[in-house]
Amino acid sequence: MPDTADYFAAKLAHETDPSDVYAAQRAGEPFVLVDVRGADAWAQGRIPGAIHLPYREIADRAPTELDRTVPVVVYCWSPGCNAGAKGAREFAALGYQVREMIGGYEYWAREGQPVENDGGPLPRVFDPLVMVVR
Repeated sequence: MPDTADYFAAKLAHETDPSDVYAAQRAGEPFVLVDVRGADAWAQGRIPGAIHLPYREIADRAPTELDRTVPVVVYCWSPGCNAGAKGAREFAALGYQVREMIGGYEYWAREGQPVENDGGPLPRVFDPLVMVVR
């Protein structure tokens, strides 16, 4: 049976969460944040600094659009959406270092991180069900 510490180390090597991604953005860490949802979802709202690359297009577009040496973080709608896992699998198959942002756009927004759409920044909402609100 695998060691429990090894299991969680491997899990954390492939996952991240909204607060860690936000902290990495603010610290200027080198990575590309990829929204793997469809066009309508992207237009409705997204994370500032993310690029839009639907998971079905990754195999065709990523090799010519993204530097393979820069780590990738993917996200989709929410914990109920597996497009993030599908996108991560596509990037991994192409040789990218990739992690999935668990919680997706939903938890990013619920934690009050900045969101935007084509019209600009959207109101920030801090949900007490997912974080301490003072």
